[in-house]
Amino acid sequence: MNIREKIALVTGASRGIGRAIAIELAKQGIKRLILVARDRQRLAEVATEIKPLGVEVITLALDLTQPISTNIAIAQAWRSYGPIQLLVNCAGVAHQAPFLQSQLPKVEEEVSLNLMGMFTITRSIARRMAAQQEGTIVNMSSLMGKVAAPTMATYSATKFAILGFSQALRTELAPYNIKVIALLPSLTSTDMTRDLKLFRWVMPMTPERVARSLISGLEKDASEILVGWQSHLAVWCQRIFPWLLEKILLMAAPLTGQTTKKHLASQQDS
Repeated sequence: MNIREKIALVTGASRGIGRAIAIELAKQGIKRLILVARDRQRLAEVATEIKPLGVEVITLALDLTQPISTNIAIAQAWRSYGPIQLLVNCAGVAHQAPFLQSQLPKVEEEVSLNLMGMFTITRSIARRMAAQQEGTIVNMSSLMGKVAAPTMATYSATKFAILGFSQALRTELAPYNIKVIALLPSLTSTDMTRDLKLFRWVMPMTPERVARSLISGLEKDASEILVGWQSHLAVWCQRIFPWLLEKILLMAAPLTGQTTKKHLASQQDS
């Protein structure tokens, strides 16, 4: 895909990978950027950073977990600033805890935003892309969409689901000249991951590297973009030596079963 002179909408654009992708798209000559996130002030800061690059920027403070307001906002944006040729779904949230200590409100938040929020905005935009017979959709999965991580069961589940969702849409939407790409970075250094307990031996990558990998993948028309040598190694290991990868994950996991036992014992004693 040649992104020059195209119109793109990026969700989760106020921080982290979404912000880096928006800036990289601007550097690569995108015509217009529609930035979506919940935080209006942080969106304005990103827009201020991008405008000197000569790109028109529109910000939409939007909660993707609210389907009605999302559909209305997309309809208005399409009429005023569209047609959108590139959708990049970056909005997401991650919580970390051993499964037996998981809290239902946090589980619901991950599923609501990572899956249902992405589904809502993708459906709204994909219908319009189908009518114009053109479009590219990028869905942010993760290495955890290929290799599930202990202590992040729900997050891993949403990322596996995003990968399956992308694979299904790739076939369904192909007759409408819509391409669907899954972006799979490994652990990335963002404010969302700052409070996570890191897995041993994992070296976080930068959001800027993920953004550059997306641009490269778009140029090559890749269907899946796996970012970083650690990601390729983990996926290769899972295919060839799944038992070995399970042992490595057990040793690398930051929160051990012993911690869970202590927590459960304290709950029973209280």
